[in-house]
Amino acid sequence: MPDVDRPVGPDSSKPTVLFLCVHNAGRSQMAAGWMRQLAGDAVDVFSGGSDPGPAVDPTAVEVMAEVGIDISSHTPRPWTPEDIRAADVVVTMGCGDECPVIPGRRYEDWELTDPAGQPIEVVRAVRNDIEGRVRRLLTSL
Repeated sequence: MPDVDRPVGPDSSKPTVLFLCVHNAGRSQMAAGWMRQLAGDAVDVFSGGSDPGPAVDPTAVEVMAEVGIDISSHTPRPWTPEDIRAADVVVTMGCGDECPVIPGRRYEDWELTDPAGQPIEVVRAVRNDIEGRVRRLLTSL
């Protein structure tokens, strides 16, 4: 299966959104899942991390499955300079100075609890917070 989180020449007629966090295993994967679900083919969506984890957090996978979004086949990966150049909007989530800044891109920094190691109730709250943020972002594209 191809890496669904790797830019491969986005369609310039569509906006491209890149979600970044440290491990690309929870917050950014959930945000990318929501954007894909809500935007369909209208937006190119990618994610990456500054220090990718070995796998997507199982609790993140579980809470997304509860709302009908399957992120189980996604793989954490590092962001690349090409990712940033391809993005119209870069959403950072707790990666601080590790997240890149390239002039000419729209940036949003979402302060979200890291779901790693959290109880399922906390991860559900993070999922719901991300859904609202993705919905607002989508209306602004």
